[in-house]
Amino acid sequence: MSDAEWAVVRAAFPVPRWLEGRGGQPEAYCHREMVDAVRYLVDNGIKWRAMPADLPPWDRVYAFFRRWRDQGLAAEFHDRLRARCRVAAGRAVEPTAGSIDAQSVKAAASVPSASRGYDGGKKINGRKRHIVVDTLGLLLRVLVTAAGVTDREAAARMLPALRARHRHLRRIWADGSYTGDLVDWADEHLDIALTVVKRTDDVRGFVVLPRRWVVERTFGWLMRSRRLARDYETLPTSSETIAWWSMAMLMTRRLARRHRARPRLAPPAAA
Repeated sequence: MSDAEWAVVRAAFPVPRWLEGRGGQPEAYCHREMVDAVRYLVDNGIKWRAMPADLPPWDRVYAFFRRWRDQGLAAEFHDRLRARCRVAAGRAVEPTAGSIDAQSVKAAASVPSASRGYDGGKKINGRKRHIVVDTLGLLLRVLVTAAGVTDREAAARMLPALRARHRHLRRIWADGSYTGDLVDWADEHLDIALTVVKRTDDVRGFVVLPRRWVVERTFGWLMRSRRLARDYETLPTSSETIAWWSMAMLMTRRLARRHRARPRLAPPAAA
């Protein structure tokens, strides 16, 4: 990270338990080095044991990653950055609308058979990422399942937790795979208008569809991280955490650019 990026990260960093007197002990390595190591793994898609020698040992970095995964700190860190990005874009902190979609990816040999499946539509043996984004394309929720899980089944699992976390969310745009009873159920039980945006029958080739292009662009952002080009994680929660870190990298770079581009105030004139 550059110094400008680290300033953004440090401001959004969750406070360690030992600093608040809630147990634990200080970590042996600098937080900046740990974050750099996790970002290096996510961005370059390396193995844990292939961590460069100028970064902390791989087992210490993995322990840091695992602790943030299990305690929900990666999602908390991401949400703080998303709030800052929304405010910088002139939006309210909490979104009122979003988009939902899913992406199937091939799974590596390290993925156990219990958490992988076959997507007959995409003809992919692996896992499926289900995401909900706001109107800026920033992540609100991510769920990783076996590729055989349908979009409607995953949405029924995601939407209640999403509604509990974002109380102002009222509308979500989706594609034709989310039609059926899910639309009525979301409206009746969650007070969310699930609006399906369909392609017309006379359209040929690639066409940008209203609202749905936002979530497709987010998938493009995620695929820039080589660790997400294929699912390598043994646990689905690890895959979800990798997605949180990938989007956190994108947002810290945006916020750092805004900070560098901020005009400097001229010194006051001498009396």
